Amino acid sequence: MLTLLNILAGIALLVWGTYLVRTSVLRVYGAELRRFLSVNVGNRFMALLAGLGVTTLLQSSTATALLTTSFAGSGLIATAPALAIMLGADIGTALAAVFLSRDLSWLSPLLIFIGVIVFLSRQRTPAEHIGRVGIGLGLMMLALQLIVAAARPLTQTAGVKAIFTTISGDPLLDLVIAAAVTVLAYSSLAVVLLVATLTASQVIGLETALPLVLGANIGSGALAVLMTLKSSAEVRRVPLGNLLFKLVGALLAVPFIHLLAHYAGESGFSNSQVVIAFHLGFNLALAALCIGFTERAAALAERLIPAPPVARDEGQARHLDPHALQTPSLALTCAAREALRVGDFVEQMLVALGQLMRDNHRASADEIRRLDDVVDSLYKQVKFYLTQVSRTPMAERESRKWTDIISFTINLEQVGDIIEKSANDVVSKNIERSRNFSAAGMQELCDLHTRLVANLRLAMNVFINNDVNDAQNLLAEKVKFRELELVNYEKHLMRLADHSVQSIETSSLHLDLMRDLKRINSHFCSVAYPILEAAGALSESRLRAVEHERGEVTVTGGGRQGV
Repeated sequence: MLTLLNILAGIALLVWGTYLVRTSVLRVYGAELRRFLSVNVGNRFMALLAGLGVTTLLQSSTATALLTTSFAGSGLIATAPALAIMLGADIGTALAAVFLSRDLSWLSPLLIFIGVIVFLSRQRTPAEHIGRVGIGLGLMMLALQLIVAAARPLTQTAGVKAIFTTISGDPLLDLVIAAAVTVLAYSSLAVVLLVATLTASQVIGLETALPLVLGANIGSGALAVLMTLKSSAEVRRVPLGNLLFKLVGALLAVPFIHLLAHYAGESGFSNSQVVIAFHLGFNLALAALCIGFTERAAALAERLIPAPPVARDEGQARHLDPHALQTPSLALTCAAREALRVGDFVEQMLVALGQLMRDNHRASADEIRRLDDVVDSLYKQVKFYLTQVSRTPMAERESRKWTDIISFTINLEQVGDIIEKSANDVVSKNIERSRNFSAAGMQELCDLHTRLVANLRLAMNVFINNDVNDAQNLLAEKVKFRELELVNYEKHLMRLADHSVQSIETSSLHLDLMRDLKRINSHFCSVAYPILEAAGALSESRLRAVEHERGEVTVTGGGRQGV
């Protein structure tokens, strides 16, 4: 019992070490890896090499699969090049197994020692994650040593030999068992290294080990499929296509298992070396065989997983990928895309408000209330998602982006509330009392409204591109809007002095709407302040205004930790 517990502990330590390496590399180089993958998809062979390189760093084809599927879901990568990336990722995992299978007992304590020192001495810096990588690699090597030491007594146990004898000679059963263990262990690399260790300890023979390796490869493909079951059709096609490749490759290899085991046993290499070489050879052969069929596999995956009808639930977030949370740069991109979607709904609310003011169309007020519910729902989801992102250490640039996204989303949610309040005022003060604005007053409100819609679009462009010139133009629009509001205010007073009946009846609503439109415009223009401040393009008075507005956002949004 103690021996089995030691083996399980070794496996757990191996998986944990793999997790440390994967998450640490993603946190430090996540944005660079995403950029590297996205620019190397034009050629299928370059895509394969890109997948190989990224997986070699991450020590996990599953992590590369999650990055790749997130691109596919965003429409940045088609299914075919994504499948080529996955073929390269499988080769990268096999190369990692080659490296970790060597006798590196001297390197394990050194990596752990240096990693802990770097981790503890360089907290909250990129070096902290480099220390975690060293600790993770050291733990992986130490885990392999523990598994070997724990499995050695099993070679003398008759019961264990009987168990493995029952599965020996049935490659398909071995394949299924290894696939299931891989899914449970969350790592094909860990399972392949475990199989190599058990083979070296003579617990299992090559005729059992080789099908287990095939099963580990299928298990890694099945794991990616299971992890993306609730994702969009574009995301699920990539792991499905990769799994189909592995199933075809395994089925082609199974009939030759006994022949390969026989010749490998006479090759002079140790059994563990044969297992690792077979794992690498299988993935190289699979890549060579399937690289020319990525287009056909993509077409098959698209037929098996057709795109569903467009979802009608507008209040459900579409871009907040939970798998991206471990990579702040990727997660923040997802949050920014969803924030822009919130901006699109706010624009629809503004358009409906314009129709309501011009035509007294009560249905527009109902549409505004519905859209405000959508904006509130998306705002809560974005806020919760960003709260989860904030639990992962971020670089300074990522922290600034986090603040910009939450501030922009808070402003949009407040704009939605102002628009809904304005719509209710129009209904209660104009429609229900059968009143109308004067022609001049209506024209003034329409001019402000048109400028406001244009400023929203400019604000969203500034938010996504961080362009200093556009930010300056947006801030200039704030001044023009305030000046136009003052001019319209004076014109309205002149109409009141001339005893215009319509102006007198709608005076309160007219002034309230102008004030609300100015408040909305101020929320839109606030996105420009962080960009201009970072560029040193704000005057001292503007800096004080920024600090004041940030204080209001902190009170409203609860701050970064309290959002």
